[in-house]
Amino acid sequence: MKNIGVLGSGRVATVLANKIASAGHTVTIGTRDPARAAAKWSGAHVAFRDHAETARRAAIVVNATPGDTSVERLGALREELRGKIVIDVSNATLRGEDGLPGSLLYPGSSVAERLQGALPETAVVKTLNTMLFTVMADPTSLRVPPTAFLSGNDENAKAVVVGLLGDLGWPADWIEDLGDVATARGPEAVALLVPSVLRRRGLAPFALALAR
Repeated sequence: MKNIGVLGSGRVATVLANKIASAGHTVTIGTRDPARAAAKWSGAHVAFRDHAETARRAAIVVNATPGDTSVERLGALREELRGKIVIDVSNATLRGEDGLPGSLLYPGSSVAERLQGALPETAVVKTLNTMLFTVMADPTSLRVPPTAFLSGNDENAKAVVVGLLGDLGWPADWIEDLGDVATARGPEAVALLVPSVLRRRGLAPFALALAR
């Protein structure tokens, strides 16, 4: 059992926090309005704190904040995140006219790389950003096995994240380690496909799968 913080209180954070807590971990959700978030919560037992206190209490922190503001938000928590693992599940895109993801915010780079640069004493691991949020905690819901891609510089941190993905329902052979944090550019570019998928299919569960 680990102390895990989830930064964010939207759909992604809610799904992940509920599943992680149900797996037996101690979970704290970091949000700007803890009291309001707690009043709306109906899932497994979790605590609610502000972002700084959540990062301070946790050994592993899941970044489920909007990718276009993640570097600024987590960069402000450099001391709280020192020596810890940050699991980045975000995508950073500019918004299109219809509110759906548009072009990449960091072409030639990635949110994960920017986070690692802002948090040099933190192990940043990128994963779970190539699917609809529901699939993150329920990968067997799809007819075709999806792939959870993994990018990060710290091999020990990635091993820890693989274990946590197992608690989320991901078999080990559905996880593809791409290499260092720079390899997050490929999975993050999948966000460019998302608007077309959502316009045609709505919020039906989907994910990228690597056929082997």
